[in-house]
Amino acid sequence: MIKECCDGMGDVSEKHGGGPAVPEKAVRFSFTVMSVSIQAEDEQEEVTIFTEPKPNSELSCKPLCLMFVDESDHETLTAVLGPIVAERNAMKESRLILSMGGMPRSFRFHFRGTGYDEKMVREMEGLEASGSTYICTLCDSSRAEAAQNMVLHSITRSHDENLERYEIWRTNPFSESVDELRDRVKGVSAKPFLETQPTLDALHCDIGNATEFYKIFQDEIGEVYKNPNPSREERRSWRAALDKQLRK
Repeated sequence: MIKECCDGMGDVSEKHGGGPAVPEKAVRFSFTVMSVSIQAEDEQEEVTIFTEPKPNSELSCKPLCLMFVDESDHETLTAVLGPIVAERNAMKESRLILSMGGMPRSFRFHFRGTGYDEKMVREMEGLEASGSTYICTLCDSSRAEAAQNMVLHSITRSHDENLERYEIWRTNPFSESVDELRDRVKGVSAKPFLETQPTLDALHCDIGNATEFYKIFQDEIGEVYKNPNPSREERRSWRAALDKQLRK
């Protein structure tokens, strides 16, 4: 099991010395071997023989590609990472055979693209930037829907679906206007080029935290420590009082 990571390194204009002019931003693509499992011929379950004890450590995160490029530059980023993506896809569909102890051993690679922040996920999956109306990388919630619905959202986006939506965005098969087409594809504006695994990004953390604090503030308004079993009407009045304060 291999975890992939890719993140911007910020402004490096003063870090590369007095050499030739290069872009001021840099991006690093790295990987971590999370675990190694074996499966005997007569067994159905795998046995894990290695697990990385410190998966987030700099020592276990191996840099594979360091590129001078702005992570917001979708075209350049996809061009530089293109060979890595092609090699990754080839490794997913093939097996590595090594001779160990005089016997050939077959290995398969499983990749998990979980080491991406929200900004990089948008680049990898071809989504609009963070200022988009469609503020979530995991579902189709718009900014207005997220503001009205303070509950946890389910994960509904997928890499394959984003690819399909990009083709609709590119071809416009229904001859729709720009606004209608944008509403149909839900914020997909570029071709997704690397599959990422659904993770709890910053937006979902904010929504989850807001939900929990929303409940805590209601309990504080109603002084629930004095009345541990409030009625539904009492909770409704607490919620109304909190909503009134939040709208000020």
